[in-house]
Amino acid sequence: MQTLPQSPRLASVLLASLVVTLFACGREDDAGLAPVKDPWQSPGMELEPGCGEADAGPATDAGPSEPDAGPPEPDAGSALCGDAIKHPSEECDDGNYNLGDGCTPLCKREPRCLNGSCEARCGDGRLEPNSSETCDDGNTVAHDGCSPTCQLEPGFLCQVLEAPPPSALELPIVYRDFRGYDLPATGGLPRGHIDFQNKNGSERGIVASTLGPDNKPVYAKVGVSSLTTHGQYAFDQWFRDVPNVNLPLVGNLQLTRTPDNEYLYDNAFFFPLDNAGWVAAGQEPLRNDYGAPARPRNFSFTSETRHWFQYNGTEVIRFRGDDDVWVFVNGRLALDLGGIHGPETGSVSLAALATPLGLTPGGVYQLAVFQAERHTTGSSYRLGLQNFHHPRQYTACIPHPQLLCGNGTVDPGEQCDDGVNDGGYGQCAAGCIFGPRCGDGVVQLSSGEQCDDGNLNSQDGCSAYCQLELF
Repeated sequence: MQTLPQSPRLASVLLASLVVTLFACGREDDAGLAPVKDPWQSPGMELEPGCGEADAGPATDAGPSEPDAGPPEPDAGSALCGDAIKHPSEECDDGNYNLGDGCTPLCKREPRCLNGSCEARCGDGRLEPNSSETCDDGNTVAHDGCSPTCQLEPGFLCQVLEAPPPSALELPIVYRDFRGYDLPATGGLPRGHIDFQNKNGSERGIVASTLGPDNKPVYAKVGVSSLTTHGQYAFDQWFRDVPNVNLPLVGNLQLTRTPDNEYLYDNAFFFPLDNAGWVAAGQEPLRNDYGAPARPRNFSFTSETRHWFQYNGTEVIRFRGDDDVWVFVNGRLALDLGGIHGPETGSVSLAALATPLGLTPGGVYQLAVFQAERHTTGSSYRLGLQNFHHPRQYTACIPHPQLLCGNGTVDPGEQCDDGVNDGGYGQCAAGCIFGPRCGDGVVQLSSGEQCDDGNLNSQDGCSAYCQLELF
């Protein structure tokens, strides 16, 4: 790969050319309700208004279309996320409220990954490991150093750069609002759901150890007595859209990065639907929480959210919630806090479960969190993701007659150059940047590292060879 000399002026030009305007949109739900922001919710939790509403502002193009997505449909007035038509202001639109199917209900593309490897999307500004891409500069324009098929073009100096970790993560989250079982049938609606505002008690083993083919939890109590649930038919409605039974609403869950490198959302009063769903439709009463003073709230709802990360062996998930909480990593159950209970906490070190979860260092995997609020009088939600990162490497190119990276000499702007630059542990990688190595602050378990404190000093607990030291 060709290399790019670095200078303050060049860095400014590259950063200016790589700015991407993000556009997120929600949708109106099937009952015509407009989700409304909860006046009591924390700043990190917000429902999205319908895409194209009067107060949404002008739409902006989110970037080039996927090569396999076909030509975008022309906008007929304002675009509506969820109409199953891909408008220029949307990355995708599959017309449903499902997460984990390649397109979020906010019309944003999701990674498509299998066994730790992700499908490359030329032009999305992300170089995927082990893909056919040799570059990706965030567009599909020819004669800029990276071709429309994401192959390096001659006559340019190109460098692989890595974007810094974001200060916050915005995770798409889908809520489904239910009516409690104590509410009678009315106005064409059936009696409230039998699993909500009914039984009480902590209960593990409600869900199977792996997600189903549709990326949803699988009921595991078929033919077995259950303390708080009432069969597969009722459970299958929790995280799927069922007319007259639940109302889906879409929002964002914002996790802020802490000094401990943890992305954190923490809300002891988690009531995102107080002025939405069945309450807004006049089909469900508000019920008091346990606060002092008590506040009227909308109970009986579920939520699901997902995030993709690159496994490095140091990740820790910390959760607190009530009622049910299930965390799946790579489609496999990592944390079970099922049942109707007060706030319960759980912590998972992914390194300790790497084998049963099928995790390999450097692989990209999906984290899926499913939650249910099923009974008064409290609702709590804390999600902490420590050392979770999905680094985005991309290509920046400028015209230059000389090709430097690969000449076996470390030139200005290069971290290394061994003349081959094929990566591997302790070697120089494509783009003349360091590959994984002892001292990079990441524990490379597959390469025999026991620790990595970011330096090559011994006598500090981790040796210059990344082995634990005993004192």
